[in-house]
Amino acid sequence: MRNCAAVQSRPFNIAQTLQEALSLHQQGRLREAEKLYARTLKAAPNNFDALHLLGLIKAQAGQMGEAYRLMSAALKINPNAPDALVNFANVLHALKRDPEALEWLDKALALRPGDQEALLYRGNALSSLDRTEEALSCFNSVLACNAGHADALLNRGIALARLGRPAEAIVDFDVLLARSPGHVEVLYNRGTALLDVERPDQALASFDAALVIAPHHVDAWTNRGRALQALNRHSEAVASFEKTIAIDKNHADAHSNMALSLLTLGQLPRGFAEYEWRWKRTGMSDARRGYRGRLWLGEFPLGHRTILLVAEQGLGDSMQFVRYAAPLARAGATVLLEVQPELKALFATVDGVASCLARGEALPAYDVYCPLGSLPLALKTESTTIPAEIPYLRADDAHIAKWRPAIEALPGKRVALAWAGHARHPNDRNRSIALKLLEPLFALDGISFISIQRDVRSDDSAVLARHRNVTDVGDKLADLADTAAVTTLADLTIAVDTSVVHLAGALGREAWVLLPFSPDWRWTLTGEHSPWYPQIRLFRQSRPGDWPGVIAAVHDALGVAPK
Repeated sequence: MRNCAAVQSRPFNIAQTLQEALSLHQQGRLREAEKLYARTLKAAPNNFDALHLLGLIKAQAGQMGEAYRLMSAALKINPNAPDALVNFANVLHALKRDPEALEWLDKALALRPGDQEALLYRGNALSSLDRTEEALSCFNSVLACNAGHADALLNRGIALARLGRPAEAIVDFDVLLARSPGHVEVLYNRGTALLDVERPDQALASFDAALVIAPHHVDAWTNRGRALQALNRHSEAVASFEKTIAIDKNHADAHSNMALSLLTLGQLPRGFAEYEWRWKRTGMSDARRGYRGRLWLGEFPLGHRTILLVAEQGLGDSMQFVRYAAPLARAGATVLLEVQPELKALFATVDGVASCLARGEALPAYDVYCPLGSLPLALKTESTTIPAEIPYLRADDAHIAKWRPAIEALPGKRVALAWAGHARHPNDRNRSIALKLLEPLFALDGISFISIQRDVRSDDSAVLARHRNVTDVGDKLADLADTAAVTTLADLTIAVDTSVVHLAGALGREAWVLLPFSPDWRWTLTGEHSPWYPQIRLFRQSRPGDWPGVIAAVHDALGVAPK
């Protein structure tokens, strides 16, 4: 029998193995590096570098829970390693634990002030916490040291856009695109910023370029649809939103925006069905959760049940949809209304309404409830079946008597005027105008203008003061019952797309509406009239921003020779 010599195993060299692993890691050979880090930890479970670097590989692979476990263990061994602190903070950011991420980044910056990666990640964490101004400061600090830092430029551009500075954001995005023309996230964010500066044609091109590279980018499809909406290309917008929904069937913003295009195109049944997604869209809280009982969307006849109709959005929406109260009452239902306090007095006289309450007042018993904006769906409204029993609002005798002396004392044709909506409305920049644009109308003889603008902006006050034929009653209007009385006593109302238009329409009064190029859905795309308020006349921009053209058309339509 042969004698076999004993085999001597080579001692495991931790330092050499870590060096090999690190080299593989840096080459992007992550699976090989991972095996060597794991072997190191088997031999030395408390090795800081192996714990930290294996955690980093797990993070790169998207395994954030495992990355958190490994890096936490590493930092218990050495809590003063800046690179590990920064990497651990980035894992926390990925886990949406940004307040903790900030604490670790601050530790890293205390150890290594001015560290660019720590500042970048700090900006990212602050952005996630909606502390955008502070985030911007971090990105600026990185770029002060390295003006070409791509991630800092991208994130600064995003921060600037969020702060309402899209033109500056576009500058950063253009710098990045000059270097990397196919950078998808830059193309996407540039498109979004271009939408914010009302350049939808260029935004569309940016989204299209992003989608060539990343055809499943759901937000690019959605914002592409928004750009097409701004260009009044609503059929194409619907197709773009459908692309989003094909990828993510529960994408609420795509459904909600598609609803608006469908409604604009007059496809009311499908449009109002999609409109129910509004409750889940970005920035919208679901007000329905505050009501007890069953939500009714027309699934069964109401019979003699009591239904609570709930105001949900703006004053104009409430005035547009309260028309459905009378048909419900005729069908046998007892109709209760809960509305904005400003509308309570006005809506108390709506036909079919048993009781009208201001939001916040104690509600009586009811069987089912329905938001006002859901009534067209519940009653299966089509373009030919919109309830048009106009007027369905009326000014009460007491308010008429209150305002009659002042209004009837004005000479000539009396024209009520409103030129701006709520400053915080998301589309205010498109639908409101500066009063100075209306000055050509004030040069007409035989007209007394009545300003019913309740919130006069600073630049408009001086314009009001210099025109003697403009009587300002806006600050004397206590609520919409007052506004209804003045509108009723006036011969004509001229206004941009605000609640005043809905009020005049529901009162059955003559009104002219000044519309932007891309109008709200209820005014449709073409023609001088809307099916919701047939007696209202629409004056449309022929191209974006052309308010002077609209004012000139109104001037001519007034039919009074200029001075």
